[in-house]
Amino acid sequence: MQFMINLSLLAASGGWWDKVKADFALNFIQASRWKLIVSGLGVTVKVTLLAMVLGLVLGVVVAAVRSSYDLQKDEAKKNKASWVILSIFNVICKIYLTVIRGTPVVIQLLIIYFIIFAASDNGVMIASLAFGINSGAYVAEIFRSGIMSIDKGQMEAGRSLGFNYMQTMRYIIIPQAFKNVLPALANEFIALLKETSVSGYVAIQDLTRAGNIIRAKTYSAYMPLIGVAVIYLAMVMALTAGVSRLERRLRNSDH
Repeated sequence: MQFMINLSLLAASGGWWDKVKADFALNFIQASRWKLIVSGLGVTVKVTLLAMVLGLVLGVVVAAVRSSYDLQKDEAKKNKASWVILSIFNVICKIYLTVIRGTPVVIQLLIIYFIIFAASDNGVMIASLAFGINSGAYVAEIFRSGIMSIDKGQMEAGRSLGFNYMQTMRYIIIPQAFKNVLPALANEFIALLKETSVSGYVAIQDLTRAGNIIRAKTYSAYMPLIGVAVIYLAMVMALTAGVSRLERRLRNSDH
């Protein structure tokens, strides 16, 4: 009975679909507010891609240092200078991993924006740097686990072919490790995409902040916030589909 009464009220007031269309027009069509969403989406994609590249490069370097310390420490001890250098780099990497993984990404973003680069007004680059440094710590551990999972015989086979340690890592170990860690790496990049939604803390007009700006102007929370959520969901689904396709191609290349 109550349901029928609600339907009658909706019909009398023009119907729920008319309300949805009016809400959509208010939030996105009027005053061309959709441009805020498009602009914010561009900023989000730019920050994510730059942070992804930085995190990947930084993560591979840190993983190489950490795994080299674990795999080469017995051999490095024979050369005191090499052992000292490798130990120093390993300690630096461990401190980096401990600090970055032990503090919230929002705090890191605020410190980098308001303290380290307080004189700069390039918010996009600062946010990319902050998220890239944060992501690099997780990528490093993902890659290190992948490298350590490769059978030691692969390293010995590379050395027997005349490759030095770095060449063996580059041409034999890391390509195999990449295949092993691809699912975990994809999850990290998906998490990175969603983490960029806190960029608004440093006044960067990303996708989430664009939705909040529209909400503040129209006093309507439903449409802008749901719209932003749908866009994030679509990007995550596209990224997941791309990774799945890459995994299939890598599996096919093994045959």
